[in-house]
Amino acid sequence: MARLNSRLVVGNWKMHGRLSDNAALLAAVTAGTVADPALRVGVCVPYPYLAQAQSLLGASSGSGAVQWGSQDVSAHLQGAFTGEVAAAMVAEFGATFAVVGHSERRAYHGEDDALVAAKTLRALDAGLTPIVCVGESDAARQAGHTESVVGTQLKAVLDALSDEQAVRIVVAYEPIWAIGTGKSATVEQAQQVHAFLRSVLSAKTPAAADVALLYGGSVNAGNAAALFGAADIDGGLIGGASLKAADFLAVCAAARASVNC
Repeated sequence: MARLNSRLVVGNWKMHGRLSDNAALLAAVTAGTVADPALRVGVCVPYPYLAQAQSLLGASSGSGAVQWGSQDVSAHLQGAFTGEVAAAMVAEFGATFAVVGHSERRAYHGEDDALVAAKTLRALDAGLTPIVCVGESDAARQAGHTESVVGTQLKAVLDALSDEQAVRIVVAYEPIWAIGTGKSATVEQAQQVHAFLRSVLSAKTPAAADVALLYGGSVNAGNAAALFGAADIDGGLIGGASLKAADFLAVCAAARASVNC
């Protein structure tokens, strides 16, 4: 499979941020990012900061150099669902992305594959690009069940989508054992899973072979170049390193440098 000729790097702030800190971070990321067909950059912020992201990024990066999104969306269109946020609401803030199925949502909020599939559909219907997260636990990897776990997670989403919808998602492989632990998968481990995921996408429809596959799990300036140099890793979903402008921009630079390498 030929490499995609572009990369995607998206920061996941998780439950971090304050208005003043956000403004400084976004200003620095914007200043260090230029519109480039070889690299798309985004940040997925907590819901309360979507308006701030729209205001600062929409106004200061008229070129669209940095996009923004949410870390989740509801599986419901609207209604009496206190605390939920609809995908259409997120879209009203000019958002591009919505993370769905992150392992922390699965673990702490009991989200199963069917719910992740429903959220993916809601995001697509609202015009958002869902970043569908899959990943295995350390126990599953040690037992040799990685492909079974991530394949089941991805197929549950793909089975709910038409062929046309399937090509409009992004998939992020985030091994649970490497999230926030400082322990990243080796390049060989990550590449093996990404190649498998691409085969699952291709089985849905050949056009889905071009869906961007991101790696997430303690990606930083030190390991980004090696990871992004792998054949089937098209960028990253970045956690802790996205909270420091210099670190995030270094990861973005590594992604850009990996294009056509």
